Formats: sequence, structure tokens, C-alpha cells
Amino acid sequence: MRAEPPLPWLEPGDSFPTPYTAWGPHSPAPGLLAAGGSLDVASLLAAYRQGTFPWFSDGQPILWWSTDPRMVLAPTQFRLHRSLRKRIEQRCVKQPTWHIRIDSDFAQTIYHCANTPRQGQNGTWIVQAMQEAYTDLHQAGYAHSVEVWEDSRMVGGLYCVAIGKAVYGESMFAHTDDASKVALAALVGLCLHHGVDWIDCQQNTRHLASLGGAEMDRAEFLAHIATACLQAPLVWQFDPVYWNALYQLTRQ
Repeated sequence: MRAEPPLPWLEPGDSFPTPYTAWGPHSPAPGLLAAGGSLDVASLLAAYRQGTFPWFSDGQPILWWSTDPRMVLAPTQFRLHRSLRKRIEQRCVKQPTWHIRIDSDFAQTIYHCANTPRQGQNGTWIVQAMQEAYTDLHQAGYAHSVEVWEDSRMVGGLYCVAIGKAVYGESMFAHTDDASKVALAALVGLCLHHGVDWIDCQQNTRHLASLGGAEMDRAEFLAHIATACLQAPLVWQFDPVYWNALYQLTRQ
């Protein structure tokens, strides 16, 4: 195993190292870029604009990552499986019992993402400091929630970061079967409507790959977000006609 250079320690307000200095694939923590710093809005925006994101657990300092390759989901490559299309048509279109809301309760969404148990996972990386930081980012207009509601109960949802047309998926949850997938499909529909090229998924998982996610070289990803971050932001509202764009995708 090749020895990596010492991990940079950031004081609040320090600039981030270039992503290309992140630890490599044969290190103990591939993609680890720096530690320390702050989770304030300015720091988070600076990080995301250069493709860097925080990820750490209770008892650890803030850890900053820039993974290579990067997992992304192109909205045009989203796999609308027959079962998911059927769920959307039954629950959201023909006789709607599920309703998509955007940013109606960001705090509840990130709370559920942090606290909903997941098979094979103990604890959460969305620690209290992260919940507070992304809630501040939401209030500043750069973090958004896509929520699935049944009557007065949120049954699923996700939250993401968006700077211009650069959209970074963070986490999702479901309290009812397929509710998180429906939230993701709604985000994909919104991104299709606004011409978003890629939704960042950070790291490869089998679940994301099954929905159309694919790995991308970090250099290509960074070149993309450098342009996307400068574009006009999305209008964060969901119109049911966005489902129609999903129906045009290849179905499997």
C-alpha cells in the first residue's frame, strides 16, 4: 500500500486543497481530501463548487472527500422500471394518493434521512451537525427536499444540493415501499424539464447502478460542474406533467 501525504488540516475559512490531491485508490481512505474546517454555508458552497463534499461520523472531525471515479446519474439514462412506472401511475397520476412537494419541510426530510434504519448500516453519517448545516444551506436557497406525502404524512423523500444546474444528490428515505424511488423519479423529471445533464451521486452503489447511475472520471465531472454551477438555477417546483418526460425514457 502506497504511503499518502499527510492529510491537510483546515481552519475555518481556509481554502480547500485541489481535488487532485485527494488520497488515491490504494490508500486507506480513497478520495479523502482534508479534515477540519467549518460546515457553514460559505464553506459548503466552496466545497461543492469544486466537487468536494463532507462525510464523517460522530466522534470524527469534519472529513472532506473528492472521489474518483465519481458516480453520477444522467436524467436521460434513468431506468424507469415497469414496477416503478406502475407505482407512479397508481399512486401519483390516475387516482393520486401520493403527492410530490418541494421544500415544504426540509428539516423533517433530512431528519428522516438521518434516522430511518437501513439494512446493513449501523448509525448514520448525517450527524446532528450535518442536519443543522444543510438546513442552513436550505435556508440560503442551495439545498432542497423532494418529498412524497400521503395525506398529512411524509412517506418518503430525498434532499439534494443545487448550485445553478449542478445538482448533487445527498440521501433519501422511505417509510413505504418505493416512496424514495418515487421521490428520485420526481427529481429526475424536474431535472429533465430544466435540462440538467447529471445528478451527482458521489459514490457507486448497486442500488444507484440499477437505476441508471454510472461512474465518471473525476476530471470530466469537475469540468462539468465548473460550467453547470454558473448557469441559471432551477425553479424548484414540481408539476405533474413532469411525469410525462419520464415515460419517454427507455423502460426495462
